[in-house]
Amino acid sequence: MIEIFYTIVLFNILIIIFKMFEKYNINILQALIFNYMTAGICSYFFLESDFSLEYIFSSGWLFHAIVIGTLFIIVFVFYGFGTQKVGISITTVANKMSLIIPVFAAIILYEDVFTYLKALAFFLALVGIYLSSTRAGKLVFDRKYLWLIVLIFLGQGISDSIFNDFAQNFPDEKGYLFFMTLFAAASVSGLLIYILESIKKPTKNPFQLRSIFWGIIFGVPNFFSLVFFLKALADPSLDSSVVFTLVSIGVVVSSSLLGVFLFNEKINKINWVGILLCVCAIYIFQTNV
Repeated sequence: MIEIFYTIVLFNILIIIFKMFEKYNINILQALIFNYMTAGICSYFFLESDFSLEYIFSSGWLFHAIVIGTLFIIVFVFYGFGTQKVGISITTVANKMSLIIPVFAAIILYEDVFTYLKALAFFLALVGIYLSSTRAGKLVFDRKYLWLIVLIFLGQGISDSIFNDFAQNFPDEKGYLFFMTLFAAASVSGLLIYILESIKKPTKNPFQLRSIFWGIIFGVPNFFSLVFFLKALADPSLDSSVVFTLVSIGVVVSSSLLGVFLFNEKINKINWVGILLCVCAIYIFQTNV
């Protein structure tokens, strides 16, 4: 369980850093590219064996790493476009509710035990995430952008499911070569998108030093968050469906409270109800693991 706690703490650090992006007018795509480069370098320093391209290309997880790394960037692009077209509340809900996909994949593919109490906790978690993520009683959006919401939901859910598949099928892997490959795929995908954007809209200053700096700062906790997340998913004493749900609602509750106390963000009554439901779900999960 300690790995879940560390994962939640590190995800919150990432949220705090991400808020700095807006404050300092950071080019988010640039920052993410250098974030993944930094995370890849961190992976190299933690290697317990020699770096081997032959081993990477012959591994059974190469597909996992490339797809996840590519989806990291693609989902971000969709998310950014979604906040412009349908609003941040809709995109946030679509992103967070995507935990449905890896949870059900874990139950079907890895035979996670899902009791009635766990089902109740999962239901409370979904309702809690929805209520705590919206600033109004209901979410309204232009239906012509429904495809965008679906892509955010599917992209994040599929990425998490493939990440869990690696944890379940390669338990003996330390993960650092896997992470190097994943972050390399994300970096290359990000660079390709950035080059295409630069061709479409040329700029005199292709890279901002402040974006590079904050990308590097973001990359270190990002690396460690995925390391602990992988350790939690690979823990044989924990069902991966429980890990995904606990991490999701843990981040929702803690980030909401951080927003109130650190950034003076306003939370309405509906949000508080959602946070309370998430806390109830955490309690049920913890007492039935």
